[in-house]
Amino acid sequence: MRENDMLEKEEIFSKVLRAGRRTYFFDVRATKADDYYITITESKKFTEEDGSFHFKKHKIYLYKEDFTAFAEILEEMTSYVLNHKGEEVISERHQKDFKKEYNSEKTDESETPSSSTFTDIDFDDI
Repeated sequence: MRENDMLEKEEIFSKVLRAGRRTYFFDVRATKADDYYITITESKKFTEEDGSFHFKKHKIYLYKEDFTAFAEILEEMTSYVLNHKGEEVISERHQKDFKKEYNSEKTDESETPSSSTFTDIDFDDI
């Protein structure tokens, strides 16, 4: 089989989702037995200090026998997140006034050690 025929056979159906620095590629591909499976590829762009860039890619292979369970768990997980946190994105990157919870909970205790972590030493004992 020619190389071009192999490439055409692999790329049965594709969709792309661009999400900021990340791009997701959803591809239907064919096995050697001519059955179909899905690959999901996350490609993330990283820019170096000198302006050059590179991509890191992660790929998931999803076979037909796993479609139902995968879709059920993905639906359960996405519903859980949306039901508990809503659709609004909460992050430092998306909100300029975002404050991490642990920062807002800190008090003056962080400036002085607590009695459980600090022991008074009498230099006359030395």
